[in-house]
Amino acid sequence: MKSPFERRIAACQRRLADGNADLLVCFPSPNLTYLTGFEESPSERHLLLFVPKQGDPALVAPTMYEDQLAALPVPSLQLHPWNDADDPIEAVESVLEEYSIGRPNSESATVLVDDRLWATFTQDLRELLPDADFGLASTVLEPLRVRKDDVELEALRRAGAVADRVSLAIRERGDGLIGKTESELATEIERSLAAEGGEEPAFETIVAAGPNGARPHHHSGSRAITAGDPIVLDFGAFVPAALESGTGQYPGDQTRTIVVGEPPAEYERVHETVMEAQQAAVDAVEPGVTAGSIDRAARSVIEEAGYGDAFVHRTGHGVGLEVHEPPYIVAGNDRELEPGMVFSVEPGIYLEGEFGVRIEDLVVVTENGAERLNETPRGWETGIE
Repeated sequence: MKSPFERRIAACQRRLADGNADLLVCFPSPNLTYLTGFEESPSERHLLLFVPKQGDPALVAPTMYEDQLAALPVPSLQLHPWNDADDPIEAVESVLEEYSIGRPNSESATVLVDDRLWATFTQDLRELLPDADFGLASTVLEPLRVRKDDVELEALRRAGAVADRVSLAIRERGDGLIGKTESELATEIERSLAAEGGEEPAFETIVAAGPNGARPHHHSGSRAITAGDPIVLDFGAFVPAALESGTGQYPGDQTRTIVVGEPPAEYERVHETVMEAQQAAVDAVEPGVTAGSIDRAARSVIEEAGYGDAFVHRTGHGVGLEVHEPPYIVAGNDRELEPGMVFSVEPGIYLEGEFGVRIEDLVVVTENGAERLNETPRGWETGIE
């Protein structure tokens, strides 16, 4: 049986052929992880994956990675190692020659490069292939990555469960949150995420108390939580995909806005409006509807309540190997939803100088609707057991 990575490479090659492209080139990025399971940070060294429209994929990589790469669950992957005393361009040239790309009298090739490929590597390819037409790998890989397979969905469900357990524990503390600074609580949340099985925070944990909650991407600071403060809590952790060999981490991303004690004036109305908006958006999710229509479902509820100007961001973003990726749930996006897409639904209302409210869950598009990946209470009350 083929590994998920072999199936992804085969799907990539089919799309290359369908689009009349000859070659796809990736370097350390989510695209490389998606196709091979290998994770590494970019560096000045040439580490490049080549996927031709026909034939075996090849990987040009420093010899220091040879053992790791040989263990990847892609048996067809041809390794072209080079050491620091070598000229890596020679390894790249040998791969291109094997694919008959760039040879004298060969037809001009169409090469799709990783959207984040560093300019220095792109320039190397341009010098080796002066007659090639260059495009972006996302034209082939985005339609594949946007629909999550079973391995990815299982990881995303586990990441959602990790966030849920931590969210419940925070809510149950009730009055015990009073006196904590935002930074202290953020640190505790990240420790709890790790204790519950998270590998690392998926993004900078947001704890925004009182008027700080009116900043959607507030950086947790020294403000102490006081009774009656609305507290925006936005957090999640990466969990690894359950694969025997190769890897890939998938994030949780959940937001709740809670209050310890009695909330300020207008808060309950604002919170109820955001809950209604989120529910309306989730209810609107099904295959064939557009991403923009999901944004409209949430935004119309908030506008009708008189808070339209206080909803200052899109309704959601796709989630996968990256915390932010397509599809983007934003006005004007006519992309139709498909089963297997995963994205956040996170409307918010932000009243400057007073407080903010955001409620966020991740959802999966199913054959006839949506599956929520978060199931913790969405109300504002704390101390609930």
